[in-house]
Amino acid sequence: MNTTCAMRRLSADPDLFRPSLMPHKKARELAAIDAILVANPSIAEAVWNDLQRKKKATGRLGLSADQVLRIAIIKQLYSYSYADLPFHIADSETNRRFCHFTSPEAVPKKTALARSIKAIREETWHYINRVLMGYANDKGIEDGKRVRIDPTVTETNVHPPTDNSLLFDCVRVCERLLRRAHAEFGASYSSHRRRAKRRHLEVMNARNEGQRLLAYRDLLKITKKTIGYAKQAVVHLSAYSEARAELLAAKLSHYIELSERVIDQTERRLLKNESVPAQEKIVSIFEPHTDIIRKDRRDTYYGHKVTLSGGKSGLVLDWAVAKGNPADTTLLMPMLSRLRDIYGRTPSQVSVDGGFASRENLRLAKEAGVTEMAFAKKRGLKVEDMTSTPAIYRMLRDFRAGIEGIISFLKRSFGMRRCTWKSFASFGSYVGASIVTANLLMLARHLT
Repeated sequence: MNTTCAMRRLSADPDLFRPSLMPHKKARELAAIDAILVANPSIAEAVWNDLQRKKKATGRLGLSADQVLRIAIIKQLYSYSYADLPFHIADSETNRRFCHFTSPEAVPKKTALARSIKAIREETWHYINRVLMGYANDKGIEDGKRVRIDPTVTETNVHPPTDNSLLFDCVRVCERLLRRAHAEFGASYSSHRRRAKRRHLEVMNARNEGQRLLAYRDLLKITKKTIGYAKQAVVHLSAYSEARAELLAAKLSHYIELSERVIDQTERRLLKNESVPAQEKIVSIFEPHTDIIRKDRRDTYYGHKVTLSGGKSGLVLDWAVAKGNPADTTLLMPMLSRLRDIYGRTPSQVSVDGGFASRENLRLAKEAGVTEMAFAKKRGLKVEDMTSTPAIYRMLRDFRAGIEGIISFLKRSFGMRRCTWKSFASFGSYVGASIVTANLLMLARHLT
C-alpha cells in the first residue's frame, strides 16, 4: 500500500476531546462513536473504495475515507444542510477534531463535501450497518433473535403535484435550458413563460370547471409549443461537437421525455376523463422516480416505502427501499431472508404489523425457522398457530409497538421524514446515512 492510498483510507487520529468536555453528554457520545469507528477499520475501507470508484479526492491530498464518513455522520447527526455543514465543522473544535481537521482553514467548501458524501453508495451503507450489527453482537448489545418489522414512507423533496403545476414546471425548466442554448449556441425559441404562469394561476383560482378547463387547454398548448422549441434546439445542438453542447442536448432530451409524459397524463385525465393508474403517473419532473404511496386508505405520500427491521436494543438491524407501492404481505419473507444473511439464522421471534398477516406468510415464516410469529392484527389467524402461548403473543404484540418509536426517532432527529438528495440512487444513500448515524448514536449510548 503506498502512502497516498493510506492517507485517503484513514486520517491521523488526534486527541479527540479535551478532558473538560467529557462531562458533557454529546462529547461522550462522539467519543464513543469515534471508538466504534476506530475498532472497525473495514468501514473506512469500504468508503475508500467508493471514493476511488468516483474519484472524489479533493484538495492537494484529498479527504480521507475516514473523514468523509465522519463528515456524513456529523451532517445527519445534527441535521445540517450542505450550506451550513462547513461552518459548523470549522466553527466547532469538537466537530473539527471528530472529523480529523487540524484547523478551520482545512475544512473544504460545501461543494466538495457534498460530492464526497454522495459518493458513498447505498450498498456501502448496508455493509457499514452489517459491520455495526456484528460489533453490537460481539458486545452483547443485539443478537437479532427477536425482531420487529414495519414499513414507513420517506418522502422525496417534491411539491404536492397537480397537473397545472407539473405543466408549468415543464415550461419553465425547458425554457431555462433553451435560454442557455440560445446564449451559447444561437438556438432560436420564443418565450411563453409569463403566459404559462398566468394560466397556471388561473387554474388554481378558477371559479368553475369551465374556466379551469379553458385555462388547462391553453396551458397544454403552451407546453407543447415549448417542447417543440426544445426538440428543434436538440437538433441544432447536435451540429456542435463541444462537450457543453452535448450535455445541454442531453438535459433537454431528458426533460422533453418527461414533459411528454406529463402532457399525456394530463390529456388522459382532463380531456378523455380517464383514470390514470398510479404506477403510470409522474408526480415530479425533478424526481421522476417518486412513487405515490396510499397509506391506510387515508393519507397519500410522495416518496418511497422503506421497510425497517428493528431489534430489542433499539437498533435498526436492516432496511430495504422498495420501488412502487408493494403490498405489506409481500415484504415479510424478503426481510426475514435478509436477516438470515446478516446473522446466519432466521430470528426465533418476529413481531409485525397486521398488514403483513396472511396464512401463507405464517406458514413460510414457520418453515424458515421462526418459532414465535405475532401479527398485531390477527386477521382470522389463531393465537395458538402463531405463538406457543397467549402470553408470548401479547409480549410480542407490545414489543412491535416499539418500532413506531424508532421510526419517529429517525424522522424527527435524522432527516428520514424527507430525502433532500436527488435521484433514486441518492435516495437509498440518504436513507442509509440516516439509519447508520442513528445506529452509531444508539450504540454509543449503550456503551456509555
